[in-house]
Amino acid sequence: MLTEREIERYDRQIMIFGEEGQEKLKNSKVAVVGVGGLGSPVAYYLAAAGMGTLLLIDEQTPELSNLNRQILHWEEDLGENPKPISAKWKLERFNSDIKIETFVGRLSGGNIDEVLEGVDVIVDCLDNFGTRFLLDDYAHRKRVPLVHGAVEGTYGQVTTIFPGITKSLREIFPNVGEKKEKFPILGATAGVVGAIQALEVIKLLTGIGEPLINQLLIVDLAFNIFDVIELK
Repeated sequence: MLTEREIERYDRQIMIFGEEGQEKLKNSKVAVVGVGGLGSPVAYYLAAAGMGTLLLIDEQTPELSNLNRQILHWEEDLGENPKPISAKWKLERFNSDIKIETFVGRLSGGNIDEVLEGVDVIVDCLDNFGTRFLLDDYAHRKRVPLVHGAVEGTYGQVTTIFPGITKSLREIFPNVGEKKEKFPILGATAGVVGAIQALEVIKLLTGIGEPLINQLLIVDLAFNIFDVIELK
């Protein structure tokens, strides 16, 4: 049941998917894997929407060069607080009605089952396909939806993996190269793509709209180009 405070706080979105939809968000747990350029807006908007539990996963500590895009981390966090802890502090003060869990470390085949236990949706906010494929394998094994996002420069992409219905990330991206040590990125690009990922999660959980199932959204924000590629 929603409290009177929650009904007032989420009034504008309850107008879209009703109190039943809001209760589904309240009763859901979402893992945000990577609390950087994409993970920051994803976590912010899911917290704003009233997601019951957010699990924040990252192994890094904020650096000065992160701050052009990783809006959950501030100058005071530099070299101090791991990204999940840094983000948790802000999000708990942004929305005290939700629960924030953290895992500081790298996901591996040996710990992923324990770390992601009970998660309803996984959001891929990573910058390497090695760990993305680990999430992909887990999602298919456990039948958990996975929202993939990636950015570089002014480009971005989003797709939603739904086990048993869609292709896997390995099938969609069979020839990816090694992780780049450093690549260009504008903060606003990560903001746009992260917001789309957050909305994909909300669509999956409430049933509104149409998630990017068997579709890959490609954006080039330098020229305001949005294109959807069918993956069937």
